[in-house]
This record gives sequence, structure tokens and C-alpha cells, in this order.
Amino acid sequence: MPTPTPTQRRGFTLIELMISLAIVALLSTIALPISELAVTRAKEQELHSALQQIRSAIDAYKQAWDNGQIAASLNKSGYPASLEILVDGVDDLTSTSGQKIYFLRRIPRDPFATDPNLTPAETWGKRSYESSATDPQEGDDVYDVYSRAPGKSLRGIPYRDW
Repeated sequence: MPTPTPTQRRGFTLIELMISLAIVALLSTIALPISELAVTRAKEQELHSALQQIRSAIDAYKQAWDNGQIAASLNKSGYPASLEILVDGVDDLTSTSGQKIYFLRRIPRDPFATDPNLTPAETWGKRSYESSATDPQEGDDVYDVYSRAPGKSLRGIPYRDW
């Protein structure tokens, strides 16, 4: 059997393999930060959507209270006592058949919450009607919600200030 000439040999040289490995390593170092950025962006979109849902439900509750559909009390602000009320519903005073008004199907979870043992309602910071916007405190009602996540968004705004 004759020995093959250099043009007839098959396979890769060590240099070709090293160059291929270097190219794959370079591509993977570029792809990792891009994938982390995509995950963060998706969580931020989910946070934005969840805040909109909860805030819209709180506003709808207040509107129903103002319209007399919910039992009113003089010492109440007209905002729900908890986020769970938005899901559990309240009696509709304008209904003759005893129907309830529901404002949310479920309470969305803060996508940046890290403790899996917390309920979705516990993942949010809650601001009472009586507290200031600069120092939100919980109270007898839920006027607003905010994320408890530390850090800033991709746009440089703290998650807490959304």
C-alpha cells in the first residue's frame, strides 16, 4: 500500500483545531452577556406588566367604591384593605342577585422576587393611602404597589421607583 501524499491526507491539523476552538470560545463569551441581557429585559417587561395589572385593579376598586358598588365607611379611604380582596371579590351593592365584583384573576408575582416561599402578594411592597410617595409604608389599605427588588433597571431607574 503506497503512502499518501500531503494532498491526499484527511483530517485536521493541530493549528486548525486550535483556531476553531478559539473561535467557538470567542463566540460563547459574546453570547453569554447577550443572553443575560435578554433575561433581564424579559423580567423587566414582566414587572412592568404586573405593576400595570395590579394598579389598574386598585383603581377599578376605588372607582367601584366611589360609584357606590362597594360598601363604604366614613373612616375608609376607598382603597382595598389587601391585594387578596382584588382576587376574592367584593359584594356588588347594585346587584339584586348578590353578585360579586372581581378585579384580578390572580395576583401576579414580582419577577425579581427571590424567595419562593413568599406568596405573590407578599412579594410586593405596599403603600398605604396615608403614607408619602418618598417613604412608602404599609397601612390599613393598599393605595399602590412597588417592587422590593434591589438594583436598577437597564435604563438606570431603581426598580422600587417604577
